[in-house]
Order: sequence, then structure tokens, then C-alpha cells
Amino acid sequence: MPAKDMDQIVNLTKRRGFVFPSAEIYGGFRSTYDYGPLGVLMLRNVKDAWWRSMVQLRDDVVGLDAAILGPPAVWAASGHLETFTDPLVDCRNCKERWRADHLEPSEDGKIHCPNCGSTDLTEARAFHLMFKTHAGPVEDEGSVAYLRPETAQGMFTNFANVLQTSRKRPPFGIAQQGKSFRNEITPGNFVFRTREFEQMELEYFVPPDEAPTWFEYWCHERMQWYLDLGIPAAMLRLRAHDPEELSHYSAGTSDVEFAFPWGWGELEGIANRTDFDLNAHAKASGERLEYFDQATGERYVPYVIEPAAGATRTMMAFLIAAYDEDEVGGERRAVLRLHPRLAPYKVAVLPLSKKETLAPLAHEVLTALQPHMMCDYDDTQSIGRRYRRQDEIGTPCCVTVDFQTLEDRAVTVRDRDTTAQDRLLIDELVPYLMAKLGQ
Repeated sequence: MPAKDMDQIVNLTKRRGFVFPSAEIYGGFRSTYDYGPLGVLMLRNVKDAWWRSMVQLRDDVVGLDAAILGPPAVWAASGHLETFTDPLVDCRNCKERWRADHLEPSEDGKIHCPNCGSTDLTEARAFHLMFKTHAGPVEDEGSVAYLRPETAQGMFTNFANVLQTSRKRPPFGIAQQGKSFRNEITPGNFVFRTREFEQMELEYFVPPDEAPTWFEYWCHERMQWYLDLGIPAAMLRLRAHDPEELSHYSAGTSDVEFAFPWGWGELEGIANRTDFDLNAHAKASGERLEYFDQATGERYVPYVIEPAAGATRTMMAFLIAAYDEDEVGGERRAVLRLHPRLAPYKVAVLPLSKKETLAPLAHEVLTALQPHMMCDYDDTQSIGRRYRRQDEIGTPCCVTVDFQTLEDRAVTVRDRDTTAQDRLLIDELVPYLMAKLGQ
């Protein structure tokens, strides 16, 4: 496997339509990105794979889609209004801003600006990370609202609603996917750290004395999810937080980290949040947020185990892990060896020629496949070049319709990874591909 070159991967994502810089025709808008035709498909597949694992295949987790805008009371109770800050320093020489906790002293013992090397930096000051706005026609203190910096709080404030309507009992979970917003001081590393991003979070409510067991369970489950979807074990690690790293609410946190080209970076955090959140919202709202066990007569506030992943950075990790280069027929090719669940297109239908005699049958094949899987159709350039294009965007299988197909109604199926080819009847194509791709 070649060394992962980030510039090469970023170039591929733009050239093939995975990710575009946002508002590029206006010079771009720092740290915002748009997901193109392939990117929107792959991001949806990443989220669908997470939802399938966390909700569909379980009977102890239900879903939620909470609001993005929230009143100050929610964020005051959660502690975000008071503590959700990063230490900010300015370089007086080049005017760049940096997170103070990301700057290390050089050999001379001084802190230098990473941009210009100057040591003339301001004292660190607290920089609030929440986006503040106003709801309604009058912009005064009574109309202040915030864009959520995480999806978690909507699940805590809806705990009683979900408990009552779902008839679940601990241990049970609430899962949610959606946009969050953080006014990061130093966004960067492509889509790894952006001010607008998507999260995939689970709040798993458990009896307090079972929290350590469930924490270990979710650490294992979440690590295995990345392995099952094709990230090599050598590119993953589970790192426990040191005591000084822990959030104020956490009794223990471990991160699933990925070996990005610039070093290890967090994909997902698994935290034992104790009963901090439910107690904080109960105190602030005056509402009871607890569970009453009718069988035992016990009433308690559950502890919460929270696996929280970033959908966009997870998609990037899968792209980096899947990128490969090899040689086919004496020619170098770039190939994304994506797991079939994650590939934007599962199948590409390729008529051998653009001649009108093949087009109707090729479209017949496409129409037969489309209800079952996402398909591409490509009839431009030589068949070899089209294979290379599909390899580079991660399409697991190509179906070639040739002139022999007109006589025997058989097509050729080519495998992306091995380049092996099978010949089979059109009527056999759907069950064959469904089994091959695990659909």
C-alpha cells in the first residue's frame, strides 16, 4: 500500500466530484466545503452504515432528529455558555490567530507564530466557540438563540419524551445524526476540522452501576465498526484520555483514532458522561428526568455512555484508507478499495460502443439494476479508460454490454479489486450482484 499523500487525495476528491471548496467562484469561504455528486452519495452511505449498525440491527436504540437552533437556557444548563471556549492568541506581526494550547515552545523555550515565526504574541484569552444568532424580527437579548455545537443536548432534553413514547427501559439508547456548528479558531486539514460539520451520536442510558461495563462494550463495538468497513487495524487505535484531558462531565473517555497523513487524529469519542446532563437539565428546567423501575420500585437518574463520531471526517478516513495504486496490464492505476456499503456507485453499466444497437439493451440492464442499488452509466471513451474511471471512484463492479449480448443476453461483470470477469445472463444479474455486494 502506498504512503498516503493528502494532496493527491484532496485532488482526487475535487477532480472526481467528492468535495468542492464552498463558494469557490467567489474565492471560497474558509473551512467550508460542498459535497459533490459522488461525495453526497458516499457521505449518505457512511451515515446509513452507522444507522444500520446503531439502530436498525438493534432493539434497544431509537432515533431522534432534534432542532439545530436552541434557546440560551439549554446551553446554560449544559455548561456550554460558560465553558465552551478555546484559548486564543494573536500574532502582532502577521495578525494570524492561533489556539494557544496547540502551540509548543521551540528549542529556545519561546512560543513562535507558526505562520511567520514571530514571538510577539498576545496573552491568551477565552474565545467562545458557539455561533450566536437571533430568532424573530427584533434583535435584542430576548431573541438570542444559538446554533447547536453538538447534537447531544437535544437527546437529553427529549429523554422523558422518548422514554414515554418508546416504552424502552435502561439500558437503551437514542441515536441522532445531523449538523453541528463550532466557531473554530484554527480549522484545517481539509474536512477534518471545519466550522460546519455532521455528527453521528448515540446517548446510551444505563443503570449507574452498569456504566463501566457498557463503556467497555461501546469502545469495542465502535472500534469494530471501522474495522468491518475496511479500515486496516494498523491505521486505527483506541486511546484512553489522561485525567487532565477529561471533560468536566466525564468519568472516562476513549478516542478511536485514525492514522491521517499528518498524524493520529480523532474519529470518535466514547465517553461515560455519568448523570451530569440529565441532572443539569432537570435542575434548570424543573422537570424530572429519571427512570422509575416498576418491578423494583427504584427511581434513579441513568448514567449515559456516549459514542460520538464525525460523519465528514469519518468519510475522509474511509477515503484515505481505501486509496491504493497498483498495475493492471502494464499500466498504473489509482483505485479506491471502498467497502461496497460505502462506495458511491455499486455498479457501472458500460455499453461497449455508443452505437444505437447497444444503447437500448444497456439501458434495459440499467433499469433492472436501479431499484436495487445506486448505478452509474458511462458510454464515453474506450472501455479501458472507463474501467479506470470507475476504479478511481471506488465502484465495486462494472457490467459491460457488448455485441454478443444482443445474441445471448449475457453480460460481463468485472470486479474492481481483482479485475476478474464473469459472464452471466441478464436475468441472473440482480441476484448475483446483490449477493456479491452484500446488499
